[in-house]
Amino acid sequence: MTKETAIKLFETKQVRTIWSEDEEEWYFSVIDVVSVLTESENPRDYWFKMKQRVKFDDGIELSTICRQLKLIAPDGKMRTTDCANVQSLFRIIQSIPSPKAEPFKQWLAQIAKERIDQLQDPELSIEQAMTDYRRLGYSESWINQRLKSIEIRKDLTDEWKRHGLQEGVQFASLTDIIYKSWSGKTAKEYKQFKGLKKENLRDNMTNKELVINMLAELSTKEISEVSNPSTMTEHQDIARRGGNIAKEARLKLEVETGKKVVSPLNAKNVLSIEK
Repeated sequence: MTKETAIKLFETKQVRTIWSEDEEEWYFSVIDVVSVLTESENPRDYWFKMKQRVKFDDGIELSTICRQLKLIAPDGKMRTTDCANVQSLFRIIQSIPSPKAEPFKQWLAQIAKERIDQLQDPELSIEQAMTDYRRLGYSESWINQRLKSIEIRKDLTDEWKRHGLQEGVQFASLTDIIYKSWSGKTAKEYKQFKGLKKENLRDNMTNKELVINMLAELSTKEISEVSNPSTMTEHQDIARRGGNIAKEARLKLEVETGKKVVSPLNAKNVLSIEK
């Protein structure tokens, strides 16, 4: 199954999803859906108890209508979790008493329709991302930078995939090297610096941080293309070199402006200031 992961937003709450090209449908993280509908402090426990308690009239159990798929966990690693397609989620939602059940079903149906439309016209995917960011309150200039950063990141990961590198540990390791090289912080340290937990780091970068990180990832991809690395050690060296190019730009900008590029500001702080 060829897969593509994404984060969808329902009333500003994140729902992790994965697209199956073979089946041409979305699979949704059941834990995230339970969290949205119940607002439980521990949706994992809520779901565990549901699987033990709920039995459908036709004898089907909740666990049998789910699939174990890998999605990005809060710690940034790919971890296996229960996922369900739209049809199965409708059955699960029936067993959850929630005033959000009906609007959530409508949202699910719309997500499924939009994906089919986007396959026919890729520009719709970009428009949807812009709409989601606007809904959260981001400025137009930031949104434009963020979308460009997504494009550059995909170019880099496509280059890594071309060399046979695996998503998850290897991608995370190289990303940490890039971050560390230009900012002096790993992804985890960077998130701690910004006071983040489950939030996406790039979604909480300022314009300057996004631009410098784009330079680092673009440089890494360009160097990789001409160097044609064959080992993980070589990829690590290229990641450092790409990050160091961005570091030089960061330091020069800081000298010229007297302002630090790496900022403790996160999206919540910035949006509250702008308001």
